[in-house]
Amino acid sequence: QVQLVESGGGSVQAGGSLTLSCASTGNTASTVSMAWFRQPPGKEREGIAYIYTADGSTYYHDSVKGRFTISQDNARNTVYLQMNSLKPEDTAMYFCAAFQGFAARPPRLPSSYKYWGQGTQVTVSS
Repeated sequence: QVQLVESGGGSVQAGGSLTLSCASTGNTASTVSMAWFRQPPGKEREGIAYIYTADGSTYYHDSVKGRFTISQDNARNTVYLQMNSLKPEDTAMYFCAAFQGFAARPPRLPSSYKYWGQGTQVTVSS
């Protein structure tokens, strides 16, 4: 079992920055990859950033590439999402998720992730 707790959400004006954190506890040694997903109001959950915990390889959705950065602090069992140049369309509930299993790359689909945080709201105003 893994428990995930996100923090760092809030309201910001367009062009601003926020950093989200996701702290993991429990059986973290079995985690192969971590991901950030977001779910805008009335829309499906989408993956935006992924990190392969073994070597720190990162992957991004095109919509956030160049603006968002996912990183990990293994000593703190924490994954971060640095979000710069925020846009109103980035407004969503943001979730972190942990994957435990066999995969050469972090899975893209939400259904592949068993462990989820409770989410943190990010609101970007124009």
